Amino acid sequence: MSKQGTPVWYELTTTDFAAAKNFYSAVLGWSVADSGMAGFDYQIASADEAMVAGMMKPPQPGIPPNWAIYFAVDDCDAAAKAAEVAGGKVCAGPMDIPQVGRFAALSDPQGAMFCILKGEGGDSQAFDQMKRGHGNWHELMSPDPKAGLTFYSNLFGWKASTAMDMGPMGTYQLFSHDSEDIGGMMGQGNSPVPCWLPYFGSDGVDAAIERIKASGGAIVHGPMEVPGGAWIAVAHDPQGAHFAIVGPK
Repeated sequence: MSKQGTPVWYELTTTDFAAAKNFYSAVLGWSVADSGMAGFDYQIASADEAMVAGMMKPPQPGIPPNWAIYFAVDDCDAAAKAAEVAGGKVCAGPMDIPQVGRFAALSDPQGAMFCILKGEGGDSQAFDQMKRGHGNWHELMSPDPKAGLTFYSNLFGWKASTAMDMGPMGTYQLFSHDSEDIGGMMGQGNSPVPCWLPYFGSDGVDAAIERIKASGGAIVHGPMEVPGGAWIAVAHDPQGAHFAIVGPK
């Protein structure tokens, strides 16, 4: 079982399955197929045979296209309750997904949405910092990243790692899970709402940027070099869901 606080799944809510399939297949090299779940139109994206992400239609009207990140928990109900006690909100669930596990959709005290999952079966392969097309990094944009770090540290056992001064943009606070850096937290910046942003691994950021543009997406920020020699770019897909890529230039 994936350990509490491990990123285990990435989920795209989108208004156009066909366009999303074409876009992410071109940009990240995914293959996308129907999940076969009875009565629920849910698509599964795979990178090199490993399942990494899901795609679904908005559960109700008015929800804009967006990416959600799922983190593993040992007990979904207990974690949802703990999040609520700490000032977060339970937006959906906890509920069972047959053959998958028990999940809940939550928001932290500052309003950023995320999901938790007590999975059935083996460890998820969705997060792997060494592989193209897998989840690689997780960035929280929050009006109060310090409070965010306290909330998630208490919930998931994450630890503050390196803090980087970004000048007028404030501090970029890295956080670690099991001694490995898995993401960063920063001020809300120009994000219209507090949110989590998933980064997917790429084998070449410049080429991926060209594929994003050619496939109808747009670059919001970057390319930019980050400490350690990797490059990043933040983008949105043709339907408007934001994501980022990271890898060599």
